[in-house]
Amino acid sequence: MDQIKGRVCVTGASGYLASWLVKRLLLSGYHVTGTVRDPENEKKVAHLWRLEGAKERLRLVKADLMEEGSFDDAIMECRGVFHTASPVLKPSSDPKAEILEPAIEGTLNVLRSCKRSPSLKRVILTSSSSTLRVRDDFDSNIPLDESSWSSVELCERLQIWYALSKTLAEKAAWEFCNGNGIDLITVLPSFVIGPSLSPDLSSTTSDVLGLLTDAECIKNSASNPKLDAISGGLLHPKLAGKLRFMDYLDEEQRRAITMKSSSIALRYKDYPINLIDPPGHMDFCSEVSTAARLSGGALVLVDAVEGMHIQKHAVLRQAWIEKLTPCLVLNKIDRVICELKLSPMEAYNRLLKIVHEVNGIMSAYKSEVFVRFGFYTCWTSW
Repeated sequence: MDQIKGRVCVTGASGYLASWLVKRLLLSGYHVTGTVRDPENEKKVAHLWRLEGAKERLRLVKADLMEEGSFDDAIMECRGVFHTASPVLKPSSDPKAEILEPAIEGTLNVLRSCKRSPSLKRVILTSSSSTLRVRDDFDSNIPLDESSWSSVELCERLQIWYALSKTLAEKAAWEFCNGNGIDLITVLPSFVIGPSLSPDLSSTTSDVLGLLTDAECIKNSASNPKLDAISGGLLHPKLAGKLRFMDYLDEEQRRAITMKSSSIALRYKDYPINLIDPPGHMDFCSEVSTAARLSGGALVLVDAVEGMHIQKHAVLRQAWIEKLTPCLVLNKIDRVICELKLSPMEAYNRLLKIVHEVNGIMSAYKSEVFVRFGFYTCWTSW
């Protein structure tokens, strides 16, 4: 856009991103034509009319992505078009009809209207980062650029229909614009979140809000000390016990200790679990207290050979202060057999001693001010 303020068109104007775009354009002095499916729907468009400058310079027009020519009136006499409208649907039976065709044909219908407008200077298409990140040939040494695209074959095989629709729609847009002399710019957002002007939340905001509010499904768990390997498909079986999956700092890898908390999203049946792995060393106890404040429970790992030590006392006390329900995990039980050569009864007595010691510590922490803890044990053979 040049210094002379003209008229621009914003498709899907009532949407989350488009509403902010309309606001910024009005504040910059542009006349804005916004397309919506129903200009008479007060609930959907009321927030647009409340924007500064809307009464003087905003015009709302009805348009349908799947209706040829429905954007002609909105785009005529506009100097630029911001195309943000795009279907975001979950397919029930026919993804091609429900997502792919509306995305591709909708984009082409808008561009055909752009071609018929003699005053048009530029089209800015809101695409998605999904148009370049769904691929199995990533090389961290090669930066992504305009030649990078998501794999259509991979999208189809994994049934990632939204990414496929965005990829095919953007490719179709570039082919049409290059063939018709239209100046096209594409923007590839990845994570869009923030205050909402419209009453409806964006899909990203809704997903994040669900993580924060769905107490029945979301659990944060603090685990201590370090998990040397993660099972469940995150690591190849040959790397289990060798690769320190959640130690991402070079210094952590070199010293073989955890220095910063890290987290990972796991899933049990229909329940997502956010596992926070804080350091186990006394020098980093502040990381443990921070992780405890974010969590709804705590896994306290105790080595079956090493037993309880001062840091474990500190971890249990922190769990008590934050009113967490701790779960004792007796770790590396195989060491009792392979290294100490204990008999079954000797091994049982050793483990039972650790359980009694932990329960004794928790009993000492009990107070009328805090909630009484139930303490459970889980024996593993890591």
